[in-house]
Amino acid sequence: MSTILVVDDEERIRVLLSRALSDVGHRVVGVPDGDSALTQLRAQDFDLMLLDLVLPRTNGLGVLDRLPDLHSPPPVIVLTGMHDVSARVQALNKGAVDVVGKPFVLIELLARINRHLGASDVRTGSDHRFLGTPGLRLDTNRRIVERDDRRVVLSERESALLAHLMRRAGDVCTREELLNDVWGLDFDPGSNLVEVCIGRLRSKLSPHPPIETVRGVGYCIPNV
Repeated sequence: MSTILVVDDEERIRVLLSRALSDVGHRVVGVPDGDSALTQLRAQDFDLMLLDLVLPRTNGLGVLDRLPDLHSPPPVIVLTGMHDVSARVQALNKGAVDVVGKPFVLIELLARINRHLGASDVRTGSDHRFLGTPGLRLDTNRRIVERDDRRVVLSERESALLAHLMRRAGDVCTREELLNDVWGLDFDPGSNLVEVCIGRLRSKLSPHPPIETVRGVGYCIPNV
């Protein structure tokens, strides 16, 4: 059973999702605004959060901004009726693992939820939980990387990107490969998703971040 936080200011949406998710065995907590969501996230761990962007008090993008401050932030699927592409890209840049438009088709949303929960389960398996390269150790379960006697908490997307680079240590990973394997996109969305996430990782792993740019090709972590 997974615990899912539903954040939406429309009560009918919260009720619909709570019933649908409860019917398939999940525990659901529903809140109407961003401040309440942050309170819940500080009080307990969640396996997934469904987050509307347009919320009273702290909005959805504001909630995403605060996730890196939490001990164990959950992966986030953004639900939004906004047709502004820039807002959707912002949500992905801030760490959301998926963006689903409103009105959504419930069966499709449930499939996306299962996919992300399933990916989380695979990453937490004992054989795949810990990854190591010279000077780095990543706990993919808790999304914590150890570097130079420091422990750094990563977002879901940052952890997935770093894990991919660590598994391919010594190889150059192209931008297209990262978009496909980390973001699940088989096309270039015309944005700088990869570059922004690489920049956040380098900042968190500074000084001397291990991620190298191979100009015109992609990124790699040296295996030496």
